[in-house]
Amino acid sequence: MPTAPMIRTAAVAALLLASVVPAWVLPGATPSGRAADCRGRRIVSWSADSRHTAEFARYGDDNTRVDDWTGGDGTHSVRLPDGRTLWLFSDTFLDRIQAPPDPRGEQHRWRTAAGGGVPLLRHNSAVLMSRSGRLERTLTGGTATAPGPYFPDPPGGGWRWPVRASVEPRGPGAPEKVVRVLLWRRAPGTGPWIFGLPLGTEVATLSLPGLRLEGLTETVGRTAADPGRRVLYGAAAVRDGGWTYVFGGDDPPSSPASSAYVARVPVGRLAGRGSWRFWDGAHWQRRAGRAAPVLRAGGRRGVGSAFTVVRDGAAWLLFTMDTGGGGAAGLRTITTYWSCSPHGPWRGPNGSLTPPRPQAADPQHVAVYNPQIHPEFTTNGEFLLSYDINWLGPPGVPADARLNSDVELYRPRFLRVRTGADGGAGGDGGR
Repeated sequence: MPTAPMIRTAAVAALLLASVVPAWVLPGATPSGRAADCRGRRIVSWSADSRHTAEFARYGDDNTRVDDWTGGDGTHSVRLPDGRTLWLFSDTFLDRIQAPPDPRGEQHRWRTAAGGGVPLLRHNSAVLMSRSGRLERTLTGGTATAPGPYFPDPPGGGWRWPVRASVEPRGPGAPEKVVRVLLWRRAPGTGPWIFGLPLGTEVATLSLPGLRLEGLTETVGRTAADPGRRVLYGAAAVRDGGWTYVFGGDDPPSSPASSAYVARVPVGRLAGRGSWRFWDGAHWQRRAGRAAPVLRAGGRRGVGSAFTVVRDGAAWLLFTMDTGGGGAAGLRTITTYWSCSPHGPWRGPNGSLTPPRPQAADPQHVAVYNPQIHPEFTTNGEFLLSYDINWLGPPGVPADARLNSDVELYRPRFLRVRTGADGGAGGDGGR
């Protein structure tokens, strides 16, 4: 995900539209979420999860190594077969943390390079967590003296941002497991594309248990000539039966929200371009360019470039930023939609959640975005939800300098979220 100067406010501040699409699917392809016991779901309560928030703060502040993670966004996770957890980050700071007093007058812990100067910023990284829940190691590319992104930048320019990941058989029915990581590929852009032109969706294959990058495959190329209509898949990936359902969105620069799409892939074939099928409003078909939105942007509804979908009982539950109040809530408040099928119809918005932000001298510029559910950490019926923190200050103010001067910014925070039956009314539901 982008650093502060690269965030499109509309993209991280959006909701999902419950557009009506035909409920008919191919014979034998009906997801279990269409079961008769499917009922509406929504956020009913939440509380801060200090354990995970504190663990990332501890790890980021540890100066034992000075070429590892001290902050990042685009927080995603996948549980490995041996019980470890692989955390994936987009733009990542690799540097040293200094404590006050800062000779520049800063009152917060701040980032600097190992020898002083500007910290390293790379387009992606991965962090390994032990079975006991302790973060232990940052995975990057390059060399020890010049670390680079874990997923290398494409030749000729541009970058890759990792999104959802899954452990699956190397091939259908194969005993060997691998990690498949969905990646968004972007290229430098100008004008409305200061966050980069969307180019396509790729899948990386990582070996187990060593997590060696074996290869990268483009699975969905440029779905439209207009960059704003190209769909990048991987905002969410949900296993259901013999399929992995992969959700994505377009990226119109002139709209406060994007539309959501869904594809499905047989388990074991995420890296196989020819195995992807796209929902066109009535059928699953081969041509990505004919995909139809399952949640169409419009009004206060739509989906941001970062959202998450999870199974909640028989239902499908989607978490996204809320664009109510003319879009002002889109960098503060999270809401949900639900469906009995990955392709809809999606209903909502249902309830809301306004997560806490770190204290800052300029709180009006501190943004919340990228809500992500981490189902592997579900306990006592409560989901673990992360959200990213950034700083979106007034024009002309260097955002990176602000992020470097306060390490509370640009680090994930965590909540425990309890869901329940959709009662049809809004509300914050916090406790």
